Amino acid sequence: MKIYVGNLSYDITDEKLSAMFTQYGEVDTATVITDRDTDRSKGFGFVEMSNQEQAQEAMNALNGTDVDGRSITVNEARPRAPRRDNNRGGGGGRGRY
Repeated sequence: MKIYVGNLSYDITDEKLSAMFTQYGEVDTATVITDRDTDRSKGFGFVEMSNQEQAQEAMNALNGTDVDGRSITVNEARPRAPRRDNNRGGGGGRGRY
């Protein structure tokens, strides 16, 4: 199960995120999402746990808890919405005489 974790401190690491969930079961992956230009945390991340019951227990226990002075949001991740294609072509008639 993929779990969304929001309102994280900008100082949190993948390792610390993983450690928060390992007390509830085996963590497959834990990733803090970072800005590709600055490499700074965006304040949210994802954790994957293969055992559904352990994942649910972790979500119930951790949602709303205080981590580094911030009340975190923990819930099941929703599928990513498809991106809009901004390269639709067309030229608006440029270059015509």
